[in-house]
Amino acid sequence: EAAALRAGAPETAADLEIDRLALSLGEFHGAVLRRSRWLARAVADREMARVHFPRLRAHPAAERPALVRENPAFQTWAVSELAAHESIEAAAGDPDEALAWADLAVLIADLAPGEAAFHSRSQGYAAFHRGNAFRVKGRFRPEAEDEFERANVLWKAGEAGDPDRLLDEARVLGMEASLKRAQRELPEALELIDRALEADRGSERKYLLVNRANVLEEAGDFEEALATLLRALPLVNAEHEPYLLWSVRFNVLVNTCHLGRHAAAAVEYEGLREIAVRLGGGVRLARLGWLAGWIKAGLGQPAEAEAAFERVRREFLQREIPVDAALVSLELAVLYKEQGRTAEVRQLTRELAPVFESQRISREAHATLLLFRDAVEKETLTLELARRLRDDFRRSRGFG
Repeated sequence: EAAALRAGAPETAADLEIDRLALSLGEFHGAVLRRSRWLARAVADREMARVHFPRLRAHPAAERPALVRENPAFQTWAVSELAAHESIEAAAGDPDEALAWADLAVLIADLAPGEAAFHSRSQGYAAFHRGNAFRVKGRFRPEAEDEFERANVLWKAGEAGDPDRLLDEARVLGMEASLKRAQRELPEALELIDRALEADRGSERKYLLVNRANVLEEAGDFEEALATLLRALPLVNAEHEPYLLWSVRFNVLVNTCHLGRHAAAAVEYEGLREIAVRLGGGVRLARLGWLAGWIKAGLGQPAEAEAAFERVRREFLQREIPVDAALVSLELAVLYKEQGRTAEVRQLTRELAPVFESQRISREAHATLLLFRDAVEKETLTLELARRLRDDFRRSRGFG
């Protein structure tokens, strides 16, 4: 039993004395004493990891694996945990950096000493983050699926080695839910998120609620998605989490528009624009332009909506952001069809050629665009079909 509660540091004279004392105390009190030792070691491991990790972060990604192999101070489960968390931080802005950190977390977990069960648990935790990084890069099959499968085997095999749940089960379930969402397995994603919310100790709740709202939006349950976002909003620290605040408030307005409450969205729009400007503008302002076009269209102002969509579509194409460019093109196609402007719809399709060639668009989105292109070419695109394709894209746009 003593070995089962040991993180992997060499046994000291004090450890041996604790083992002898634990045996003398009887089964229950002995187990409590050993677990206390395990937790004390885990706290110390995490403290030392925080000391060493900045040195690792200071080096370029290409140099980090060699540093890890050469320096035992980096070869601990707690350093692997920090590298995994760094992968999550990088995911929104730099998928390649996210994968590099996840690869490093896996390497460190493999090298770290420790009792077999906890070692397996740590390896599984790192592998989940690697699978998540593949998902962020759009490499769902086979890379993300295979890595999640491997992670699950390791994670479950090591369950007994982490009786106090040091490694965050809620985060693991949330990452699995994100993969299911990306694969459009929405009921399974919701089930995983609800399990994660039950397992959560507080640190993941706001992220899980945002994830849950995204799944509900894709499923077309906009009322529940909006209610879920409003539950998440008070949990966001506006000063320290401005990007998350932006994401939640943006998606509040998106679901408000889904529900046809365009006047209410217009009232909140300027406040969200101020946040986007504080965060540096860029793509966020362009996406707000898309939202402004949607609001204008919903308020019965087609000329203003068209101007907004045209402006941001050009920006998305210039920035090579294919999903966004495709969505705005579908928004314009609906406006054009409503006005009988068939020639402009055909021109939109021709200008979407780079999007069809992009590797940064999901299979589902690509299939939707193919339906659009084929209907335009065969002159069978009706207003109803254009609206349906646009609405499908709106629900699964994947940004915010």
